[in-house]
Amino acid sequence: MNLSSTLLTHKRVLSVAIPIVLANATIPILGAVDTAVVGQMGLAAPIGAVGIGAIIISAIYWLFGFLRMGTTGLTAQAIGSNDKSETSALLIRGILIGLTAGLVLIITQIPLFSAALGIAPASFEVESLAQDYLKIRVYSAPAAIAIFGITGWLIAQEKTRAVLLLMLLVNTINIILDFVFVLELGWGVEGVAFATIVAEWIGLLFGLWLARDGFRDGYWKKWDQIFDRVRLVNMARVNSDILIRSVLLEIAFVSFLFLGSSFDDATLAANQVLIQFLNITAYAMDGFAFAAEALVGQALGARNRLMFRKSAIMTSQWGFGSVVLMSIIFAVFGSNIIDLMTTAPDVRIVSREYLPWMVLAPLVGAAAWMLDGIFIGATRTADMRNMMFISFCVYLLMLALLLPKYENHGLWASLIIFSIARGVTLGIRYPKLEASVENNLKS
Repeated sequence: MNLSSTLLTHKRVLSVAIPIVLANATIPILGAVDTAVVGQMGLAAPIGAVGIGAIIISAIYWLFGFLRMGTTGLTAQAIGSNDKSETSALLIRGILIGLTAGLVLIITQIPLFSAALGIAPASFEVESLAQDYLKIRVYSAPAAIAIFGITGWLIAQEKTRAVLLLMLLVNTINIILDFVFVLELGWGVEGVAFATIVAEWIGLLFGLWLARDGFRDGYWKKWDQIFDRVRLVNMARVNSDILIRSVLLEIAFVSFLFLGSSFDDATLAANQVLIQFLNITAYAMDGFAFAAEALVGQALGARNRLMFRKSAIMTSQWGFGSVVLMSIIFAVFGSNIIDLMTTAPDVRIVSREYLPWMVLAPLVGAAAWMLDGIFIGATRTADMRNMMFISFCVYLLMLALLLPKYENHGLWASLIIFSIARGVTLGIRYPKLEASVENNLKS
């Protein structure tokens, strides 16, 4: 599909965004089922082990998110320029990179997981069970990371319904096998890990079928193009920029949680509750940011400046509309949401004290989320990397100035200002980005 020959409408934007929002909604459900199933064993250690193990493996996989983002931007541009050969080549590159990265994780699992568990505070029993979980779960790494490449390729094709089907299949199989392996067969923590292995390898096979268009016409067999040095270097550059940007973002959020642990238990727990508000916002915003990635990337590939601008504006309109709605919901029903998340009276009281930050967060963070999507679609990843570095420095400065005096309010203010800085710095770079697109008025 070529953007220059397809009408850009609000319906088209929503057709890309809504399936992603629904797919994201399945993520916390799986985590809740994993916890609930091992909770039926009647012991605390298995719950903690699955929790720690899942956090470690998810954090490692999250670092490979660059493969999803980079593949989306590059593929969207290839589609926009009607380069079918390169479109197929990008699918194969994404899959091969994912499989290779997964194999590297399997080979290096012992020192990697030992270091991660060494950092995580846990009892000997929990750590031992977490090791059992991780040494099994890691064998799904090639499939899990390769799915990132397939997902990115499908998003660029605007086939987000396929992404939703893929997520539903993987999570449904995982949930069913959780019950079978843990409750029926009594495999415990190892059963949860085996359930994920089976689900993710089946997911990879299903993902290959969903991306079958990339294997038509024989373009995927052009190994000289797939391994073309110039294209590989460009893909490596894009992915490395996104990786650096993502690491800085992760450090900021980890430091937020770490610094929050220096306060009393009620404040720490309240921060954990309130961070879920940000997660909800991110899940909803992802849909419109992903739509921006696909549509902006296609416009850039077609060298169509008018459609580039329309894509950026139209997706952002929906993105900003959604955050306004979420801020209203948080303001009106925030206390009720807090009560659903915790029954501890002291945590409820403290959470309500900091709830106004959650009402503000979606509004001030929307620009950063949407501009991330726009810059990913345009593969202007050096700007993303550099602006994230500047924003991270602003965050550190705010922590130094606000945390000693205002404590937890200062911590939340620093995180909010970090979001504002991300939006402002990328916003400053946007006019130059748009100006770089050839002013082609065809639509």
